[in-house]
Amino acid sequence: MIYLDNTANNKLDPRIYEAMLPYIAEYYGNPSSIHSFGEKCKDAIEEARDNIAELINVKSKEIIYTSCGTESNNFALKGVCLANKKKGNHVIISGVEHFSIMHAATTLERWGFEVTRVGVDEDGMVDPQEIAEAINGETILVSIIHANHEVGTIQPIAEISKITREKKVLFHTDAIASVGTIPVDVQELGVDLLSLAGNQFYGPKGAAALYIRTGVKIEPLLDGGIQERGLRAGTENVAGIFGMGIAARLSIEEMKKRNQHIIKLRDRLIKELPQKISDVHILGHLINRLPGNVSIAVEFIEGESMLLFLDMEGIEISSGSACISRSLKVSHIMTAMNVETATAQGSLLFSIGKDNTMEDIDKVLEALPPIVQRLRDMSPLYRRAHKPS
Repeated sequence: MIYLDNTANNKLDPRIYEAMLPYIAEYYGNPSSIHSFGEKCKDAIEEARDNIAELINVKSKEIIYTSCGTESNNFALKGVCLANKKKGNHVIISGVEHFSIMHAATTLERWGFEVTRVGVDEDGMVDPQEIAEAINGETILVSIIHANHEVGTIQPIAEISKITREKKVLFHTDAIASVGTIPVDVQELGVDLLSLAGNQFYGPKGAAALYIRTGVKIEPLLDGGIQERGLRAGTENVAGIFGMGIAARLSIEEMKKRNQHIIKLRDRLIKELPQKISDVHILGHLINRLPGNVSIAVEFIEGESMLLFLDMEGIEISSGSACISRSLKVSHIMTAMNVETATAQGSLLFSIGKDNTMEDIDKVLEALPPIVQRLRDMSPLYRRAHKPS
């Protein structure tokens, strides 16, 4: 099996798995308990908090644990809006956010908030000036994704944060696709809140976090105990959190070497696919791009069909976002980028990880062209477009 769907989920690093095992079978206390078993677990999640804080250059006390990236994003949008509704009722997002932001924004509208969705260019890039123009006296929060999970484009977050600071508006970024993958320094980005998830940098599912700058007012979404400074109730997932902390430590130590390897594989695929297959479009920004992202659209055929044929060849990828791969709808990200509907339906996402090899890329370059040709031979759109004049 060749796994090239690392954006949907990374493989758990075996070193992290080994480190987590004692907190599953041996140290099973509750971190809120004051006996030795509880203290052992409390120490584990605080060690992880220190590692995560170092990874993004913040204070440990500014890291709040959650269960997943979706929860972190919902916590940021809804929590900030509920806590600051006396100051205003206006929120700004982009048209290329993850569903956990898009749908949370729709919920905010039902609650009486106003939401502005700024557009993007053909590379999926937000224009900071458009955000500046959208901010008004009622704006309390701007939320712009750091790196797009589907097309890989990295947004000018630091430039946007200069605007939000001048306007005295809080700024959140969904950095789930970028933290642990590329250098992310909160002090350089200048954001007030940032979402991250451990399964995006070879840690376990079920462990994520939200950075909240000291002084930011936010309303808890879960009622219960006083865990996480009273901001997120519920017994902590000790093994998952500890594993995420180890993943953060490994990212700090290994990120540069990982990316040197991954970028070579990515660039070869981006270079050679259009040479082997006609009418292929590379989606997203070619320079400001996640290291492992190869997002393409193949004309005249559907992405789902190519995905299934590649699966039969032992190659695992996705078609657009993992959250819509079981849907026949065109990705809202493609729509926001003004990709034609017929072209967007032929989208494929190859997301390369640290364990992939050049042999994996060779297999893709060998397997995909005949699959495309087979499907095009059955496509009336392809026959019409290539009918002899």
